[in-house]
Amino acid sequence: MDNYGFLSILPPIIAIVLALRTKQVYIALLFGIWFSWVIINDWNFLTGTLAAIEGMVNVFKSPGNTRTIMFSALVGALLLFIQYSKGVEGFINQINKVIIYFEKKQSGYSRVVVQLMALLTGILLFVETSISSLTVGTLYRPVFDKLKIPREKLAYIADSSSAPSSILIPFNAWGAFIMGLLLTQGIENPFGTMLASIAYNFYPILAIVIVFVVIISKKDIGPMGKAEKRTRETGKLLSDTAKPMLSSEVTSFASKEGIEAKAYNMIVPLATMVFMMPINLAYTGWDAVEDATSFSDHLFKAIGNGSGSSSVLYAVLTAILVAMVLYRSQKIMKTKEMIDLTLKGISELMPLALLMLLAFAIGDACNALGTGEFVANWSKGWLSPAFLPAVIFVISSFIAFSTGTSWGTFAIMMAISMPMAEIHGAPLPLIVAATLGGGVFGDHCSPISDTSIISSMASASDHIDHINTQLPYALIGGLVTVVLYIILGLIMI
Repeated sequence: MDNYGFLSILPPIIAIVLALRTKQVYIALLFGIWFSWVIINDWNFLTGTLAAIEGMVNVFKSPGNTRTIMFSALVGALLLFIQYSKGVEGFINQINKVIIYFEKKQSGYSRVVVQLMALLTGILLFVETSISSLTVGTLYRPVFDKLKIPREKLAYIADSSSAPSSILIPFNAWGAFIMGLLLTQGIENPFGTMLASIAYNFYPILAIVIVFVVIISKKDIGPMGKAEKRTRETGKLLSDTAKPMLSSEVTSFASKEGIEAKAYNMIVPLATMVFMMPINLAYTGWDAVEDATSFSDHLFKAIGNGSGSSSVLYAVLTAILVAMVLYRSQKIMKTKEMIDLTLKGISELMPLALLMLLAFAIGDACNALGTGEFVANWSKGWLSPAFLPAVIFVISSFIAFSTGTSWGTFAIMMAISMPMAEIHGAPLPLIVAATLGGGVFGDHCSPISDTSIISSMASASDHIDHINTQLPYALIGGLVTVVLYIILGLIMI
């Protein structure tokens, strides 16, 4: 790979700035992809353009990318199914009982309770970020709409409870991936090091705490404050210029007439999807385990070694099949209706699938440019040991922000931060935490992050509005984290 130096960070930064300023995220990503390949092809616009097209085609060479895109499209079918079956209406009716109970105790308190329920749901579904944000958005969007809570707030809760909980409760594919990276760096006790790092992983902790404080205090700042004011005064769940990631064809799809609204028609398919996630992780990772001492040990390691992209795809497919059987047994749908709804749901989610494709393509282009390696290597010569944790956090954040992937950032930065920790005599758990927390922070702030994209989709929010409203809270958590790492660096190194 050639060394493109400073040029390697220009395409992702320009794409992100364009997306935030113009709200035309598709055009911004396309420009970033094109510009990347023009640079790689020595500024030859013709070959660069052709290479950009091939770069988008090559996204499908990765089975993981293809599975994620398929998952994103199939979600549309599941959402239409539960809408058509009156499962959403039945769930709202049950939640209304909770709302009425708390409204009797104190006016406005039900809004707080429902938001806390959404936060807790996101934390409990730590097994996989996509399932977490999708379930939170899908379950609570109708209730949030009824209580006039802006869609941006739901997307923020879904996004800020998914990745942080997955990294803080690492008994999932995240934990296995991190342990694998530590093992390749020669760390003798990767599991113990990872667990020890949790105490220093300040950003994910702060992200969840900030959401909790915002909900309890009912105090919002910046764009989120404006969104709350807009919804409170006008009843508008979205801004006038918003282009929600989930169309009204899905969120307001007409339910079948003449059937009873039952909550379990929504809960059973979604619960199936969530339940199948660890089972699929265990299945896909079972043969990769070699040194298990017992069945439970084998099961735990298999879940850790499982394929996240395969598991979410299998989980949503199983949920759709369960929904089909459930609704067919109640005579809610006939086979032709199921097929038509499946195709319609997939078609409605095509914009999301396209956005995922572009996000993966610009990530691949950044890898070809060596964006992450350039940023990481640039820091080697001037780092002061006392500022090592803070600088590692900032660099990881920038890489994740530019590439839209926390896992890719972990892979790049572990190879840099672990040797630097040993050279400077820094505590390994502290440096591991700074690396991981920076990846999550940058991912939260980036409009090309797949987790943020799915959060916007599940919440039917405008994607750029979601990023803009979440950004102030993320920056507060990031700045506090940097200060804490500077203090610990001065004390411990």
